[in-house]
Amino acid sequence: MTATPISAAPPRPTGARKGWIDDWRPDDEAFWRSTGRRIARRNLAWSVLAEHLGFSVWTMFSIITPYLAAAGYGFTTSQLFWLTAVPNLVGAFLRIPYTAAVALFGGRNWTVISAALLVLPTALLAYCVMTPGTPYWMFVAAGVAAGFGGGNFASSMANISYFYPERHRGAALGVNAAGGNIGVSAVQFAGPLVIGVAVLGTSQGATDAGSAFYLHNVPLLWLVLAVFAAVMAWRAMDNLAVARTPLREQVPALARRHTWIMSVLYIGTFGSFIGYSFAFPLVIKISFPDFNALWIAALGPLVGSLARPLGGWFADRLAGAPITSLAFALMAVGAMGAVWGINAASFPLFFGSFMLLFTMSGVANGSTYRSIPAIFQAEAAAAAGGRADEAGVLQAKKITAAALGWISAIGAFGGFLINQGFRIANEQTGSVVPAMWAFVGAYGVFLVLNWWCYQRTVLVAKAPSLAYAKV
Repeated sequence: MTATPISAAPPRPTGARKGWIDDWRPDDEAFWRSTGRRIARRNLAWSVLAEHLGFSVWTMFSIITPYLAAAGYGFTTSQLFWLTAVPNLVGAFLRIPYTAAVALFGGRNWTVISAALLVLPTALLAYCVMTPGTPYWMFVAAGVAAGFGGGNFASSMANISYFYPERHRGAALGVNAAGGNIGVSAVQFAGPLVIGVAVLGTSQGATDAGSAFYLHNVPLLWLVLAVFAAVMAWRAMDNLAVARTPLREQVPALARRHTWIMSVLYIGTFGSFIGYSFAFPLVIKISFPDFNALWIAALGPLVGSLARPLGGWFADRLAGAPITSLAFALMAVGAMGAVWGINAASFPLFFGSFMLLFTMSGVANGSTYRSIPAIFQAEAAAAAGGRADEAGVLQAKKITAAALGWISAIGAFGGFLINQGFRIANEQTGSVVPAMWAFVGAYGVFLVLNWWCYQRTVLVAKAPSLAYAKV
């Protein structure tokens, strides 16, 4: 009598349509080792590129605005802060439909579309800076279009969350997010370099040192890269049938209280990262007007981006909530240090404090994003009496993907609030110090909220806590 094998070798993923994979089971260890890991890594790599370029386009104005006065545009400091805030605001709104788009159109298809959309803001900004006398409203329109880049993060994270098994999801999302976040530092590092190169067109002005600059080089370079990313996403990425989720199945994520709690916490983590990234060059210029090496501002987004997967890695091993609480405490220390640096006219203290702010915002970004799937998996397990079945796990993943978009959108609004805080403080007092003190208070509130919901082990009979789930 021939023995029947316990399990056959897992079949390769198949798709009835070009670019689609119908059989996807990353939590099946045999499937993951034989097929899934290779496909997931390939999709992650091209997702990182597209998201990276999205962040660069989203934050282009952070490197353009400090040069506009020398280019002959008499915009006020308040108007310049609005030019950095508008892309932030629009990008935050777009994260919600961008998340839904993955479930409706497929991750590969939407990555192609979202990368191609970056051509619009880059072309429009290039026109604005190459055309003398361009009115302020056209720069605002270019800023609105730059918001397309902000939506890419939500769709990319929602898409990648389906490719990886639970045990690797925190690290994968951390790598995906970090690769995207580095787009901020990339444009702030490379921007001043390419601005000084005469390739085509005439210069818009000269720096204090007398060097001519060509602002249009920045948007034109990223226009070419966006086209490349769209082509490669079409050629190398995949759509997952399991990620197809009708809108009616995504809406329940909004009814979960933890979606809203994590949204508020993400205001403090990602909102800090992107808000400071947009504003840091202008804050340096306001607080230390004699300091001209604005390229150094790119170090902030860089360290914050590199710290993000570290936060996910620690959260995979220690749980996300305690890492997030520690990060909020140190962010408050960083904000206070920045105040002391401004008051003491010490650029090293000011800059070092901002590096702590950026680093811990990156760590907290990684830890909060690791907590989100753990929260909904824990709820699914509790509803099933201790352990969710396969259907419950899949439903938790769909709720997670929908929640990620909403949480990332609300969090991005935090960046808008930070820019507005700086603008209002500077208008009323001529300094950003009052805004920094407000941020210190906010970090205290976020820390208490995180502890109460995800670390507290007292009064749980009266007010439930998810500390038992180690989220």
